[in-house]
Amino acid sequence: MADLLPDAVVRYAEHDDAVIDLHLPAVPNGTLVVLVHGGFWKEQYDRTHTRHQARALAEAGFLVATPEYRRVGGGGGWPTTAYDLQIAVSALPGLADALGVGWDRAVMTGHSAGGHLALWLLSRPLPIQFEVVVGIAPVCDLAYADQLSLGGGAVQALLDGAPLIDADPMTLLEAAPEASVVLVHGTDDEAVPVELSRRFVATHRWASLIELGRTGHFEFLDSRSPAWIAVVRALG
Repeated sequence: MADLLPDAVVRYAEHDDAVIDLHLPAVPNGTLVVLVHGGFWKEQYDRTHTRHQARALAEAGFLVATPEYRRVGGGGGWPTTAYDLQIAVSALPGLADALGVGWDRAVMTGHSAGGHLALWLLSRPLPIQFEVVVGIAPVCDLAYADQLSLGGGAVQALLDGAPLIDADPMTLLEAAPEASVVLVHGTDDEAVPVELSRRFVATHRWASLIELGRTGHFEFLDSRSPAWIAVVRALG
C-alpha cells in the first residue's frame, strides 16, 4: 500500500541491500526507533514486512529507521549479516543529518531474528547511545535455538561454520549494557519459544521480560494488536 511506503530511503553502502527505510513523524516526539526486521536471517524475508509497524510508530511521533542487511541465501550469513546492520546503524547520524532530521533520544527494537541482531549490537561500539532496547520474541539464546533446530536449522545456516560464541547474545553480553533491555514474548509462541527469553533473563538479571499470555509469534507484526501496544509501551 502506498501509505506504508517510507518517506525516504537512504543508502549506507554499495551492495543492493545497503538501504535504510525512514518513516518520518508528522508531529515528532524526539525519539529515534531503529526497527530491525526478522525472518530467521533468511533472504526471503526483508524489511517490507515491518512497514505496518514502522508507519504506526511514525504516526505515534517516532522517527523510524528500518535498516536492510544481507541475509542467508543472498550474500549474507555470519558475520556479514551482523556487520551490515552495525554499519547501517553507525551511518544513521550522518544520513539523518543530511536530510535535516534528528532526535533527542534513541531506542531500538527487533522481532525474532531481528531481536537477536539488536541484542548483538549492544556488544559493539556504536555512535548512537540507545536508551532502551526491546527484543520482541527474540532469538536471544543461539545455542538453545540451535538445539531446538528453530527455523529448520536456521542458526546453522546463519553461522555456516562460524563460531557460535561470536554471535550469541547469551554469552556476549556478560556485563550489563548502558541501555535498558526489555524482552517481550508470547507464551504461545511456537516459532521461537518463550523459554529462550526466560533463559536469557535468568542468566542476565539486568534484563527484564514481559510475558504475554495467549500470544504467539506473529501477533507482533500487527500494529493494532495488544502485543504490539505492549512493545510501544516498553519503548517509552
